[in-house]
Amino acid sequence: MAHFTTSDGLSLHYSDTAEYEGGDGPPILCLAGLTRNSADFRLVLPFLAGYRVIRMDYRGRGQSDYADDITTYSVPQEAQDAIALLDHLGLERATILGTSRGGLIAMLLAATHPGRLNGAILNDIGPELAPGGLDRIKEYVGRRPIFRTYDEAAEGLSAVNDAQFPGVTLARWRLHAENIWAEQPGERLALRYDPRLRDALMGQAGALPAPDLWPFFDALASMPLTVLHGANSDLLSADLFARMQARAPTMRAFTVPDRGHVPFLDEAASLDGILSHLRDYA
Repeated sequence: MAHFTTSDGLSLHYSDTAEYEGGDGPPILCLAGLTRNSADFRLVLPFLAGYRVIRMDYRGRGQSDYADDITTYSVPQEAQDAIALLDHLGLERATILGTSRGGLIAMLLAATHPGRLNGAILNDIGPELAPGGLDRIKEYVGRRPIFRTYDEAAEGLSAVNDAQFPGVTLARWRLHAENIWAEQPGERLALRYDPRLRDALMGQAGALPAPDLWPFFDALASMPLTVLHGANSDLLSADLFARMQARAPTMRAFTVPDRGHVPFLDEAASLDGILSHLRDYA
């Protein structure tokens, strides 16, 4: 189990295929969604043989330390932590595979540390967040699910997400439940992240107007950029996806059918986007 220490003394967990598979290919830094962790990339990992795949648990998520100061559960701090991990590994540059929040971090890094990126692949995220999707996320962040077992959770996730993710099997939803929640005998499933993330999110949302992220997107679009869009996404709208393509003509755009926010990354369209990007730019 690998960890590194941040500038404020937290121990953050990461996984590096160079340490357990001997891989020394081009580095890919995988950055997960808001409440997710490094397990989020389990499904795409087998397809990335030949690359050095680094997966990080943000502070307060997965196997990383929880922060005393919840204001550090922020995109700027998590971007600093990502740079600290690259420094810890002695890596000058990496390609970012960023899901949702991970894509926001990639945009910020493109503006603040452009020399550290070889480009990025964004999974269903852009410089604007659709209100409906953002409200849905705020509803569940920091709240334990009602389910007591992974099988119950699979049934529940299937029912709730069927409109955005039609045809996804119960086995797939069970795996997803295992990634984001932990079983505790006789109790409801537990979060695999600090529940105070809710307080941090609500505090940040109410403190200041939402920043204009288009300049950060422009910085990232000056590099090799691929964006995956879930066809049924409620966070990255089809209109915004089209505006991103118009603003960044060299951006590679892939729509993933039958997926909402966010694609699992092992779909055919997702793999087309990821592997073609890595083949050409990593």
